[in-house]
Amino acid sequence: MNPRNTAFDVQITGMRIEAEGVISLELQMPDGSALPAWTAGSHIDLVLPSGLTRQYSLCGEPGDTQRLRIAVLLEPNGRGGSREVHGLRLGQQVTIRGPRNAFELQPADSFLFVAGGIGITPILPMIHTAQRVNARWHLLYGGRSRASMAFVPELERLGREHVEIRPADETGLLDLDAIVAKAAEGVQVYSCGPAALLDALTERFASAGLSERLHVERFSAAPAAAPVSGDTLRVILARSNATVDVPHDCSVMQALRDAGHDVPSSCEQGVCGMCETRVLSGTPDHRDMLLTESERQRGNVMMVCVSRALTPTITLDI
Repeated sequence: MNPRNTAFDVQITGMRIEAEGVISLELQMPDGSALPAWTAGSHIDLVLPSGLTRQYSLCGEPGDTQRLRIAVLLEPNGRGGSREVHGLRLGQQVTIRGPRNAFELQPADSFLFVAGGIGITPILPMIHTAQRVNARWHLLYGGRSRASMAFVPELERLGREHVEIRPADETGLLDLDAIVAKAAEGVQVYSCGPAALLDALTERFASAGLSERLHVERFSAAPAAAPVSGDTLRVILARSNATVDVPHDCSVMQALRDAGHDVPSSCEQGVCGMCETRVLSGTPDHRDMLLTESERQRGNVMMVCVSRALTPTITLDI
């Protein structure tokens, strides 16, 4: 089974309220068979009964092939996915794809984990992994209020020397300059949370010349950038021996599909990484939320759901 593309049914075997507006779901195979193996930072596609597909980070024990756990924040003004998840019932079957990992924890001696709100979900398995390999680690966990922050009792059991719970209504906002200072000492920083937090961290780390020590995952894409120009982009498909012209108001992915080429995808917002495609020539105009600055500079891959090109043509390994 290819976990990037294969869908299979699982059963909801546990549901729990984790905080105000946050529920967790435990998912297992209906016949008790093993689920695909996974690593810290992985997420799954959850295909809901309505047909909506949403991505959720796994927040259980890494490598557990008997059950998967996700946690979902209810977003009343969202696009409907979280409302549908909160309406699911114990024992119901749903479809998932994955797991796959676009936020992989790289080996290091010391980690600082920074979570904001529901961004704690991919961080939890990273903590378990750091503990297992005896790495030094510390967690800064911020949120609006203690009542809104999921998994606080579970985290507090790991020890106050490792975990700082920082509700904004009690302690104020996280000290981002202190986080940068830790990175300057050689600590690798992994963060997930609201766009404002990740944008501020990204800016501070770039100013300090420490971008390589910051690793972030976003739950939603940034606003789409304007096209570089009104010109049509020509995409050369090396393996297919074909050429596809992409109008300025069309994504590369949509143009490829319209031309009959199958491209795996999920979020279509530059967040999940499923459509990552190798670039053979040309300069990508990266608009995704995944690649690091050094990966962008290498220019050898792009997310075709949102990215375009800075050159009139680009050649892809398709």
